[in-house]
Amino acid sequence: MNKTILTGDRPTGKLHLGHYVGSLKNRVELQNSGEYDKIFIMIADQQALTDNADNPKKIIDHVSEVALDYLSVGIDPQKSTIFLQSDIPEISELNMYFQNLVTVSRVQRNPTVKAEIQQKGFGQSVPVGFFVYSISQAADILAFRGTHVPAGEDQKPLIEQANEIVATFSRYYDPNLFTPIEHILPPAGMGRLVGIDGKGKMSKSLNNGIYLSDDPDTIQQKVMKMYTDPNHINVSDPGQVEGNVVFTYLDVFATDKEKVAELKEHYRAGGLGDVKIKRYLNEILQDTLRPFREKREELAKDKSAIMSILEAGGNQAREVAADTLSKAKTSMGINYFNR
Repeated sequence: MNKTILTGDRPTGKLHLGHYVGSLKNRVELQNSGEYDKIFIMIADQQALTDNADNPKKIIDHVSEVALDYLSVGIDPQKSTIFLQSDIPEISELNMYFQNLVTVSRVQRNPTVKAEIQQKGFGQSVPVGFFVYSISQAADILAFRGTHVPAGEDQKPLIEQANEIVATFSRYYDPNLFTPIEHILPPAGMGRLVGIDGKGKMSKSLNNGIYLSDDPDTIQQKVMKMYTDPNHINVSDPGQVEGNVVFTYLDVFATDKEKVAELKEHYRAGGLGDVKIKRYLNEILQDTLRPFREKREELAKDKSAIMSILEAGGNQAREVAADTLSKAKTSMGINYFNR
């Protein structure tokens, strides 16, 4: 059986360290592992429009920015197919057929959908396109006959619903076209990254992130504003490590784990100031982000080349999706003209 990955991001802003830790780093490793026959990475511009229909420029402006972030961290268009969701109309048609396999009550029960609707404050004014995005995501995956999806724990309900669609389609029409999707979780300790304010996950909407494209001064300023221990007022005071964003980041990004352990012990005992640990973290993040930023700046000199990569990826992706759609319609008995 072929092993195919489908993953992607909404182009609603530049990507940040949370994206890198939660997905991008893992994608590069999966891409270079040689274990997968095909890897599709989708810029989900259509899905982004489901809650930004009144501001499409926000999406348009960030399509190339997200592509630049992909390329800067090591996504290789020779190994991974990078494409735009809106460039593959077959996904939308497959989505329509899948919508007939899912009830309204089932969509309403999806905890990820419920949480997103509540977070965005839609209430009864939720756009229909956003309400059914869990079905749309199933179409995204299955249009390429995806078998593996790398995603965080919070995406588990969406993959479960996609597998329900696989089961229903198999029962009604064809048991061989789609296979159950496997959820690839991030490596231990590389899931959600808390924002610099410590109030929740790093998020574009909360403006609490460090972006892959941030310049050195901006990175330093953000590190120096990081939430630590509000009760650690004087250097001599014992400090709390748990919930301290600086130590959370050091656990993720520092390679010298012994030094981090020593700093934690010193901080708990007292005598270690916040400025010192922030300076140490700043050095680490500068070293981590410098190669990404330099590569990104070089690639950004030719935006037309970036769009050419997306166009070529779209051509490759459309060929696969068209084959899937043809097979799906044939199994449903509605491929009247065999195309």
